[in-house]
Amino acid sequence: METVLAVLSWGFVLLGSLFCIVGGIGLLRLPDFFTRMHGAGVTDTLGAGLVLVGLMFHAGLSLVTVKLMMILFIIYLTSPTGTHAVARAAHAAGLKPLLQGEDERS
Repeated sequence: METVLAVLSWGFVLLGSLFCIVGGIGLLRLPDFFTRMHGAGVTDTLGAGLVLVGLMFHAGLSLVTVKLMMILFIIYLTSPTGTHAVARAAHAAGLKPLLQGEDERS
């Protein structure tokens, strides 16, 4: 049983790390502010969430797992809300999304 938990733990941690790396590359490669915000939101929510789930499997049933669940709950509430608030503020300030077929420099 310990081997199964260790494999699950490492699997979730590695998958979460992969999402974080892909999201970081997306922040560098995506063309405009709004698509970069999407990359940052996915990285923060999904990548960190999978890493925390992997750490929960590694910790087993303990107080550490309860604390990790609280952190995961807070991330799942605040990350999408924060991303949405920043995107709305940018749109209200006059920043327009890059539409299909437009050049990013225009």
